[in-house]
Amino acid sequence: IPKIENSIVALLWGGDCVCDATLKRFFALHFLMPFILLVLLLAHLGFLHTTGSSNPLGIDISHETAPFYPYYLYKDLLGIGWYTVILFAISMFFPDLFSDPENFIRADPMKTPL
Repeated sequence: IPKIENSIVALLWGGDCVCDATLKRFFALHFLMPFILLVLLLAHLGFLHTTGSSNPLGIDISHETAPFYPYYLYKDLLGIGWYTVILFAISMFFPDLFSDPENFIRADPMKTPL
């Protein structure tokens, strides 16, 4: 943004350069972001539960729709459960599956890695 770019940078950085205040602000942002997303997700599910999905064509098909609870709620909970089981199994039984092989090289203070 041409006119206010310096004030936005100073506000984000907490000064004229990247310093301790910048790290604290971004750490706080990264800590709070999952909770903010959780609140937005719950609000979205609440609105979806009360009003239902939108119909862009405007056709009244309310007699053909399935209610959110119990059908879609149980389907979503089942999907979340399966993803949790898969991620738990990978993290417990294969913890090194996605790691870099260089992480297993013994540390040598006399030699710098490439």
